[in-house]
Amino acid sequence: MTLTFHWFLPTYGDSRYIVGGGHGLDAGAAAGDRPATLRYLGQIVAAAEDLGFEGALTPTGAWCEDAWLTTALLVETSESLKFLVAFRPGLLSPVLAAQMAATYQRHSRGRLLLNVVTGGEAHEQRAYGDFLDKAGRYARTDEFLHVVRALWRGEKLDFDGRHIKVEGARLAQPPSPVPPIYFGGSSAEAGPVAARHSDVYLTWGEPLAAVADKIAWIRRLADERDRRVRFGIRLHVISRDTAEEAWAQAGRLLAGISPETIEQVQAGLRRSESEGQRRMLDLHGGAARRDLRELEIAPNLWAGVGLVRGGAGTALVGSHAEVADRIAEYAELGLEEFILSGYPHLEEAYWFGEGVLPLLADRGLWKHPAGGPDLAAPAVPFV
Repeated sequence: MTLTFHWFLPTYGDSRYIVGGGHGLDAGAAAGDRPATLRYLGQIVAAAEDLGFEGALTPTGAWCEDAWLTTALLVETSESLKFLVAFRPGLLSPVLAAQMAATYQRHSRGRLLLNVVTGGEAHEQRAYGDFLDKAGRYARTDEFLHVVRALWRGEKLDFDGRHIKVEGARLAQPPSPVPPIYFGGSSAEAGPVAARHSDVYLTWGEPLAAVADKIAWIRRLADERDRRVRFGIRLHVISRDTAEEAWAQAGRLLAGISPETIEQVQAGLRRSESEGQRRMLDLHGGAARRDLRELEIAPNLWAGVGLVRGGAGTALVGSHAEVADRIAEYAELGLEEFILSGYPHLEEAYWFGEGVLPLLADRGLWKHPAGGPDLAAPAVPFV
């Protein structure tokens, strides 16, 4: 199995410390001391592309820049990197979304990936004018993706659903290739939608047994619908030459968080309707657990990020060899794609790309997607 790695674009700003925010926290709660300018994001894009990451995830929400516009502006700054654009299906027409994706594919030369986010925060959805409850949002996502998929197949469509109605819908030019759909969700409502429509089902970083259970759940639902779904995981990473250096960096990040900030963020996250967010909160226990190694909830899996960041809240922490070992264990469960990030995103891309990817290449688990330099090969000295 050859694994695929993606990086992350912090369109809310970056920092040498953890930048909080996301998942229903107040807009503006995420603010790094490195502004998310196109120039800085372009540096991350260039680094990710050179190092061999396949794509880069760009988040969605009131707390960050719009993912469609930002990545469209970044396409021409890169050559091969794909952009995993997160968007919420309740906020635009499925016909328009299908058309936007087709346009993006043509102008980017096939470099669009789509991360469909149903939305687990009712108060944030209402701020955008969406007043459906959680079950209604997933039902609408199901209808939305049904319409989008049909249009991408080149069909002319009439559809009269509970939430979506279109008449005579058709695309002048369907996308080629069709963008793969990435989809996450841990609730009972999410599973069937993922099984029907996703190409890649995403989970946040949990211990191996919990991830194995999720994979088995979605695989069973997909089998019932005669579909094959790939699996991916979203994690942060702190990888260094030695384990001591990696844990020292995790400790520095933790020391930069005040108890007051943890309490405030956790209070906001506890009102989330997201089952995945609830599972993240259960991993670290909130403000009561601030000891560095006590937050290591499984070998090299650290839950400290989730103290102040909504959504993905765990990081792989350790030496390059240890991080490679943990990735190999996740791969044995059936995970094929890894979406990673770290603080700051530019520097951490190099730590992982130059430290871990060569080890995975040695094991036959990874190769540069653009045929770039073989990072596993020893450098040739000047003579």
